[in-house]
Amino acid sequence: MFKGVYCALITPFKNGNIDFDALGLLIERQISAGLEGFVLLGTTAETPALCFEEKKQILDFAVAKINKRAKIIIGAGSNNTQTTIKNIDLAKTYNPEGILIVTPYYNKPNLSGMIKHFSLAAQANIPIVLYHIPGRTGQKLPPAFLSALLEAVPMIKAVKESDYDIAGITKTAVQHGEKRIDYICGNDDLWPVFLGLGARCLITAAGNSIAPAMVKIYKLFEQGKTQDAMQVFRTAYPLINGSFLEVNPTCPKYILAKLGLCSSEVRLPLGEISQSTKETLDNLINKAPKELFI
Repeated sequence: MFKGVYCALITPFKNGNIDFDALGLLIERQISAGLEGFVLLGTTAETPALCFEEKKQILDFAVAKINKRAKIIIGAGSNNTQTTIKNIDLAKTYNPEGILIVTPYYNKPNLSGMIKHFSLAAQANIPIVLYHIPGRTGQKLPPAFLSALLEAVPMIKAVKESDYDIAGITKTAVQHGEKRIDYICGNDDLWPVFLGLGARCLITAAGNSIAPAMVKIYKLFEQGKTQDAMQVFRTAYPLINGSFLEVNPTCPKYILAKLGLCSSEVRLPLGEISQSTKETLDNLINKAPKELFI
């Protein structure tokens, strides 16, 4: 169901407001790069700092701009079940391919609570992409926990994996990757690892600026040209790594600003990146082949 490269789209701001001109430009550049789809209102969009009306405005604009030229996954998760359901009610009016539901952060729910939370989300009858990102949620799902959750909630059709536990990632890929779920790479720097484990989808934050590189890696791998794919990854890796020198999406926005595509402005509680990070990114941008960028 989920294949190819999806961009976790940023929310460009200008003087505190959403910059819809820049958002439209970014969408066009991403589509031209050959993306399979977009994740709207994901972590990279700074969704926790957006009000409900702003979320609706972004969806209205982005879905109309994309105009079925690419697939759409909409982020709807939160650590409040009723808020999650409200977000899903909004998302389903746009007929997305899937909804991205993060495991509730801070609450750290037990198995029975997690099953109930996702079961209520499943009532919308939209494929769920479970978002597993222990670094942000504070909760790592052990393999047995995840297996029980997948068995209890068949509407979970994919897992966006953003853990760095290679052994755990491998175990999940072996147990569930083909017969039960689409296994989605959620860490740009592990894209070749996930491809090797059978994953065929990437949700990328670094791809906001270097989508052409991410798409090329995928296409070469699918053609069996694994060494060529790895060579593209090696070339892109400094920028991939640089995109996460500070918390996402601060660095991707700075790179886009240097490309003249939007402001680097982020919304509190995120703040401006340090001068040393800016200098590092400037150096990486200047050295990188231009064909890597949107």
